[in-house]
Order: sequence, then structure tokens, then C-alpha cells
Amino acid sequence: MFVSRETELMALQKLYDKQTFQMVVMYGRRRVGKTTLINEFIKDKPAIFFSAQEANEKMNLQMFSAKVYSFFDLPETTGAFVNWNDAFMFIADRAKSRQFILAIDEFPYIAETNKSVKSILQNIIDHHMKNTGLYLILCGSQVGFMEREVLGYKSPLFGRRTAQFCIESFDYYDCAKMLPHASNEDKMRYYASVGGTPHYLSQIDSNLTFEDNIKSLFFKPQGFLYSEPTMLLQQELREPAMYNSIIAAIATGSSRLNEISTKIGEDSSKTIKYIKTLVDLKILQKVIPFGDNPERSKKGIYSISEQSFRFWYRFVFLNKTSVESGLGAEVADSVVFPELPAFVGKSAFESACRQYILRRNKDRSLPFITTNIGCWWGNDPVAKENTDIDVVADNKQDGQIILGKCKWRNEPTDAADIMKLISKAHLISGYDEYQYMFFSKSPYTEAAKQIAREKKNLELVTLDLLYSSTIAPHLR
Repeated sequence: MFVSRETELMALQKLYDKQTFQMVVMYGRRRVGKTTLINEFIKDKPAIFFSAQEANEKMNLQMFSAKVYSFFDLPETTGAFVNWNDAFMFIADRAKSRQFILAIDEFPYIAETNKSVKSILQNIIDHHMKNTGLYLILCGSQVGFMEREVLGYKSPLFGRRTAQFCIESFDYYDCAKMLPHASNEDKMRYYASVGGTPHYLSQIDSNLTFEDNIKSLFFKPQGFLYSEPTMLLQQELREPAMYNSIIAAIATGSSRLNEISTKIGEDSSKTIKYIKTLVDLKILQKVIPFGDNPERSKKGIYSISEQSFRFWYRFVFLNKTSVESGLGAEVADSVVFPELPAFVGKSAFESACRQYILRRNKDRSLPFITTNIGCWWGNDPVAKENTDIDVVADNKQDGQIILGKCKWRNEPTDAADIMKLISKAHLISGYDEYQYMFFSKSPYTEAAKQIAREKKNLELVTLDLLYSSTIAPHLR
């Protein structure tokens, strides 16, 4: 099932319509939907799609030759290309007279077995391809390799790309498109546990309950997602044990560098090198309080970027012995599901609410166009306590800001909750206009709705509204 990716498809098509040479670099973690996107784009176009294998050069050349010959209606008895120079020269020569697409998936498998492939391709692009209508797509799942060896300034291919696409996981809203059978509450719970990777979402059985799906996917040794994160790390990194420890430490509450180092028993100078690699791979992200200078802030914390990784390292990684002993269902029932509401509320729901702001911003349905979005935490000098604001979005130039609070709980949201949010305006000063948005899983009391009717700068957002295709301006 192909859903979303409309922006990427439109951008790819716009390049195709130019009918000039293009070199598109596409990359992103495995299972995120790169191959599906390419296939959707080329389905009605003349195209050669070749998926390189983790094999030696001879085998990949033979398979590539077969694909090329089939596209050009050449006999199967035609001998395989002797080397990649001959292969790319053949493509360049044929592209002089017609426009077609050459998509090479898992390009790193080719480039790693022959270190000169990048230089060979660079030379042929410069002297033979750039004046043709060839639409070349180089795609890879090894994020570090693609950014360093294909896009990096030291790469022979540096400067040749005409576009690049880092394919990310779906946001909460696009995830829901793959779960039409689920309630809105379950859609959010799936987002918190399975995350936004399309291939993961496709494994959800619509005939099973949320709980049974989670047990089947995560808490059985043969489950599809039981070993997935460690397999991905092993493909990207040489020392997965150290990286596992760091991610697990963050998943269980250690977010600052010194806390992580203490948890895993390593010096901070060593730990930060591993953390930087995980940030580069987009597995971790560094977050600072809204408004702080990224270069100077000392309040930065680290979090796990992908929801499925957060869930796996929080609940599966530490319970693998029990799962492999056949007690996975018991772990899920006694440990995971009781803690899940707090887990969903602190990570997935807050993230989804910020994504909602971004979607509203794109649709121009907010009170103003926001230029920055994030969250804030720190000391409240009035209340004399540490506090936070879950959602902050502003337009500093226009002097406008939105402050938001997210509540994932079963109890109705009352007027006191709303007023507590409004009382935090002094924590982020310097704006002319303050807007407030409250996000709640549970219904709002009549008293809370009355405040929204009285205050034109307040919006009450329900869970149903988060998933609505039509964005209503206020809940009255």
C-alpha cells in the first residue's frame, strides 16, 4: 500500500519534466520506504531499476547487465559488462537519444566492493552524461555512507547531484493512513510503539487487538520487530554493543551526557564520540530548550529520534532474556502495558502535537506563520520550581508565539489545567501576542470549554481533531 510522500513525488516529477541530466541521491534507514517511493515514481516511465546485492562485483555486474539488456530488448546471450566503466558508458551512449531513468538501489553495495566506482561514475557524468536526458537515481540505506561517500565534499561525486532526498519515517498523521481499522487512541499507541516506518506498520494485523499485535511483533523471538534495531545497528556500526548501551541508557531516562556516561560506565570524552555517530545516523537527536542558542546552550539533552527505537530499547532490550524464555506475553502484560500510558504521553503524544502545529503551519491555518518550533524547560522563578512547556512555536520578527500543553490521560481536562498553561507566559517573554493550544486525549469539561469561548487566543485540541482531515479553528 502506497501512502503519503506526495511532496517527494512532486519534486521528483518536476526534475523529470526538465528532460535534462539529473543525479538524484536518495537515502534513509532501511524499511523507511525508499524503494517503494522509487517504484511509485517510475511506474509509468521508461526506467531501469537495479537493486544491488551484498555480493561481489562480478555478480552485481551480471545482474545489472541483465536488467539493462532487458530494458533495451537485447538478447539474453549478450555478454555481461566487463566492468562498471563499460556499463556506465553504455548507459551514457543510449541516453544521448532518449530520456530514461536509471535507479540503482543499495548503491553502497557496489561502491564498497569497488572503491573506484565513484570516480568512474564522476568521470562519465562530467564527460558523457551531463548533456543527455538521463535521470540517474543513487539510493542507499547506509545513511553514513551516503552522506559521507556520495554527498560529502571529499567524494568524487561531490557537486554532481542535482537533488537529494533524505527519506524520513512518517509522522503521526501519515502513520494513521496505514491504520484505517484502528481507533484514534490505538493509532497514537501504534505510533508510540511501532513508529513511523512504513514497512513496520504494514506488519500490523488488522484482525488482532493492539495488545496482541505488540506481543506478536515485539515479544516473541520470531516476531518481526524483535531483533530489528540491533540488526540495523550491526549493518551501520562496528561496535554495536557500545551503541546499544548508550541508546538503552537514554531510553531509560538518562538524557544528559554525564548521566549517560555514568550509566554505561564510560568517560564522557569517549561517550560523546559514539553519541555524535548516532546523531549523524539520525538515531539520536540533541534537543535544547526553545530560545536557547544551539552553540552555547548547556542545557542540551539527547533523545531517541525514532519512536520504534524508543519503545524497543525501553521495553524489549532489557527483557530479552524473559522473551527468549517464552515469557514475552507476561512481560508485555505486567511491565509494558501498565507503563504505556506514561510512555505514550511523554514521547509520542507530545511529538505528535508538535507535528500537528507543523501541519497547520503548512496549511496556513494557524494565527500566524511560525518560523521555529520546539519545547521549553527550566526554572520558574515565580513558582520556584522546575517546569516545562510541551509545545512552543513563534515568529520572532512579528512578535507572536504559541504555547501548548499536552495531556495523555483518561481524566477530563478542566479549567485549572488550561489556566496553568496560560500562567506560564512569563517564562518566555518578549512577545507582543500570545496564543495558547491545549492538547488532550480526554474530553474537556464545560468549564474548560467556557474559557475557550471567552479567550479568542486559546484553542482546545482533541485527539479526534489531531486525526481529522479538516482542521477546525477552535473547539467551542
